[in-house]
Amino acid sequence: MTHQKGCVARWIGVSIGVAAMAAPSALLAANAADQLYERTLMTAADSRCRLFAPSVSAALDASRAQARGATLRSGASEQQVTALEQRARVKAAGAACDSKDLTLAASRVKAAFDGYSQMLSMTYPGDVSSWKAERSASATIPVWRLSQPSAFGADRMMFGLAGRAKAVTAVATFDSGPRPYVARIIVRDTSRTLGPYIDMRAGRSLAGKVAPRNASLVFTAETREEAPLTLLPTGAKTGLSFRFPTAAADAIAQLDPREAVTVEFAFQGRGDEVTRKAYVEVGDFAAGRAFLR
Repeated sequence: MTHQKGCVARWIGVSIGVAAMAAPSALLAANAADQLYERTLMTAADSRCRLFAPSVSAALDASRAQARGATLRSGASEQQVTALEQRARVKAAGAACDSKDLTLAASRVKAAFDGYSQMLSMTYPGDVSSWKAERSASATIPVWRLSQPSAFGADRMMFGLAGRAKAVTAVATFDSGPRPYVARIIVRDTSRTLGPYIDMRAGRSLAGKVAPRNASLVFTAETREEAPLTLLPTGAKTGLSFRFPTAAADAIAQLDPREAVTVEFAFQGRGDEVTRKAYVEVGDFAAGRAFLR
């Protein structure tokens, strides 16, 4: 994690290929830290020098986010990743926008990402669940732009970004009994914690990959309404849709890909409220969100 590139011409290596992006297992098998360094460097250089068309810039940023997740999954700490990214940005800041090395590196990025930038959909497999990203959006029918399914008991949920506005949305269908009056997203507070809370004994259970409530941010749904058919879990006929503030997506994007987010549905009880909890794997949420740009 500590090595630095010797010259700009080496910024973009064969590992930046789209094939590695499309197959997370191949991405992890390669040197994830090298990929993160290269893609962070070129993203920073693009921001300063405007090297690429917006579609290529967006594709590069999505790739950078995916490489960041792969680096964390490979065992690097958040502090190590942050330090690596900072070194890449410093390196980019020291390069002249019209230098031959930067021009060569930019041409390699463009060649690698031109095709990827035209893709309309992408699936990001995780350890337990996957995110599905869809660039196309209807002007009249709400559809999922980035989504992950979840089951909790007999109930089911779709969670992600929906519609042209890419609103943070949870749509749930409940097997029986009353329906919730409110929903909340519970996310680890990265400003008050040093890293993810992951109980290794939990195995594949996402419930063992969430932070305690006193170390978390809570986002309450801004709206509650009947869900449109296009957003319901597969096979469901009715359900409720909850929309959350954009800040919830920003908070999720900052998390470690190995951890999870809690979506809590609250029901009126006798006295205290009753809750049911669904869990969403963070995975490559940040990469999928960047892909939509």
